[in-house]
This record gives sequence, C-alpha cells and structure tokens, in this order.
Amino acid sequence: MSRSQRILAFLAYLLSPVGCLIVLLFGRRDRFAVYHMKQSLALLLFLIGVTAAWGVLVWLSVWGPLLFGITMAAFSVVIAAYVFAVVLWALGMSNALRARTSPLPIVGGWAKRLPPR
Repeated sequence: MSRSQRILAFLAYLLSPVGCLIVLLFGRRDRFAVYHMKQSLALLLFLIGVTAAWGVLVWLSVWGPLLFGITMAAFSVVIAAYVFAVVLWALGMSNALRARTSPLPIVGGWAKRLPPR
C-alpha cells in the first residue's frame, strides 16, 4: 500500500465531505481510498440522520408538551451517538493510516450498499 493511497483514505475522514470529493477527483481508481471514502460518507449520513431525527422530535415537542420529556431523553441518545461517531471517526482514520480495510461497526455495512465509485 503506497503512502499516497493511505493519505487519500485519511483525508476522506479528516475533511469528511470535502475529503470525499478529493478522493473522487484524485483517487477514483484507487479501491482502498474509495473504500474509506464510502465509510466516511456512511458515517456522515449517520450523523445527519441522528440530527434530523432529533430535530423532528424537538419540533413535535412544541406541539405536544408531553413530548418534552421524551425529547430531553432523546437528547442524551443524540449525545451518545455523537460520541460513538467520534470513536468511529478515529478508528476509521487509524485504519486508513495502517492500510486496513476492516469495516466500521454499524456504518460499515451501510457503506457497502453505497454505489460503487
């Protein structure tokens, strides 16, 4: 595994959306970089989904005061999801620098479903 391949894969995590574009522009034929780009993109989509779901709960709590307690409990789940995502982000960067292609927990399976290149 060359150093440039590992750096491209690392950039996919470090600069998440911009890093994915860099991999598409400069490393489209590099299977290793594309693999890590998909993992980074799946992680980003996970965070967007968690944030959107919590936003919907907050919006619903405005319409129903009884949902306020559920919304506050959901906030702790959102914080836990973000802490989990930071751990996955660090694990992904570590895998990229060590030239490993092991899938990340939970989002790794989703990354396989993303369209190839």
